[in-house]
Amino acid sequence: MQAHSGPGQWDGEADVVIVGFGAAGVCAAIEAADRGAEVLAIERFDGGGATAISGGIYYAGGGTTQQKEAGFDYDTPSAMFDYLRLETEGVVSDELLEDFCDRSVENLQWLEALGVPFEGSMAPRKTSYPTNDYYLYYSGNEAAAPYKDVAKPAPRGHRTKGRGTSGRVFFGALEKAARTRRIDVRRQTVVTSLVTDDAGVVVGIECREVDPAAKMLRRMHRVLGSLNRKWNLYYRPVGRLMDAPIRRIETGHSVVRRYRARKGVVLAAGGFVFDREMLKEHAPRYLHGTGLGTIGDDGSGIRLGESVGGATDRLERVSAWRFFNPPIAMTEGVLVNKEGERICNELLYGAKIGEYIADQTDVSAYLIVDARMLADAKRQVPEQTLWFQRLQTTYLFSVGHEKGATVEQLARRVGIDPAGLARTIDRYNDDRRAGRPDLMEKDPAYVTPLVDGPFYAIDCSIRIQAGFPCPVLTLGGLTVDEWTGAVTAADGTAIPGLYAAGRNAVGVCSQSYVSGLSLADCVYSGRRAGAVVAGAPGLA
Repeated sequence: MQAHSGPGQWDGEADVVIVGFGAAGVCAAIEAADRGAEVLAIERFDGGGATAISGGIYYAGGGTTQQKEAGFDYDTPSAMFDYLRLETEGVVSDELLEDFCDRSVENLQWLEALGVPFEGSMAPRKTSYPTNDYYLYYSGNEAAAPYKDVAKPAPRGHRTKGRGTSGRVFFGALEKAARTRRIDVRRQTVVTSLVTDDAGVVVGIECREVDPAAKMLRRMHRVLGSLNRKWNLYYRPVGRLMDAPIRRIETGHSVVRRYRARKGVVLAAGGFVFDREMLKEHAPRYLHGTGLGTIGDDGSGIRLGESVGGATDRLERVSAWRFFNPPIAMTEGVLVNKEGERICNELLYGAKIGEYIADQTDVSAYLIVDARMLADAKRQVPEQTLWFQRLQTTYLFSVGHEKGATVEQLARRVGIDPAGLARTIDRYNDDRRAGRPDLMEKDPAYVTPLVDGPFYAIDCSIRIQAGFPCPVLTLGGLTVDEWTGAVTAADGTAIPGLYAAGRNAVGVCSQSYVSGLSLADCVYSGRRAGAVVAGAPGLA
């Protein structure tokens, strides 16, 4: 993916050219357009990227309308900062994180003004994703130790209002807002290189568009892209069957275009979870997870930045989601490794649990529950789950577990050290009976002795299971100037004419992830890049 020198012949031009039209791309486009810039967005598929198939969770705090409606009027930007400072572990400066938190309410209101719907109905319990009755919840580790000791817990997971997974509603509203601004979006077009002038300034892009005259092939590309995206989320082996036909259309039936960017190019093309070689090089532990996004999340935007000298960081950081709640009764069990040792607080957010699993031998972990816990969980399914969560529980409660009459028998069947597991469960039970604090600081309400056989083990390892996917999302990207979004080289100097946002850039969520933080970072970094490049002096 080499940079080409310009100027050459142009097929069109705009003030701002945006590569990728997901959450970060559309926010950059809207912000730039509202500041008077002419915007051209280039999109490989139909738009939306990982956002459109996400849960539509937006992380916001500091006193949002929805928090106040639900009775959490005490949250402040300062409390949000204190919590996120612990989660983000210095991936951005304190000053940048403070700005992110200070602008949180404003950015949520900006989204609402563009038509993204939110509501303050508060979920009554900890969950990975609330039912259609609730649209505000604890989407991270706010209520768990040690986080609750740093900042007063407040729910900041704002679910876009819409039935089921509502990422499509989130992106749909922004796409409509872009359409009303007459932002030019060239779909079914793959950017192949950046164009630079003799001074190294990025002045445009070169791309391949599926031939506009081949209407049947364009329709086929669109259908295959849609099916591919859905199957990738639930069972990648089926989605993989569509990869080659999509690429054949893109390479064999396309026309080359070159577009000039008078003020700058914004890279917003998503992560690299579907680039096997990049994963193998930077994050091999996550190779067998289920990629969250589209095959457009192939690292192409990152490689474009690297082709002109852009540096990268945090490429080893990947978020793996291991959710076994809902139903909530499952959190009463213990999560152990192959040695039978407990690895974390089972009430933690699923991505934090995934971090702990990734550190274990063979990235393997097992949730151990007893008969009473499993029976309680089955009773909770109708009230606490949505359709996609019911698919998971149906699998886990039927064929997706191992069973043993005793703890030791279960351990042998699964491949866990029997003595280690017995010690762990004895300690867990004894501490509860004696009234001692839980070893992992789990809320006492969910610490229940495991005594009622038979016992069950659910494989929570980071690998593909047909009924229990482990979604993974890459977090690292190109290094950028924190205040402008300009892509930077290894020495910290900005690459002139080039900006990055969302998962193409290192941002607030590039070290650790909680639900909604990537969307919030996409909005924050997308608006930042759009505003800065729209105000750039431009080329002669």
